[in-house]
Amino acid sequence: MKYTFACKDIGLDCGFKTDAKTKEELMPKIAAHAKEKHGMDTIPPDVMKKVQAAIKEKKGLL
Repeated sequence: MKYTFACKDIGLDCGFKTDAKTKEELMPKIAAHAKEKHGMDTIPPDVMKKVQAAIKEKKGLL
């Protein structure tokens, strides 16, 4: 199983996409991108809800 996230899925005009084997591995990648490219030192709660909802679960290998 793998998990995927794309900024466009939360309404941002951004081509960032990432994936990982677990949500726990995915979140640091998302947080680092949010800080580097979107200037978010921390992800606000309302944005975090959108991020959580946009994470997709896919069967298969990475």
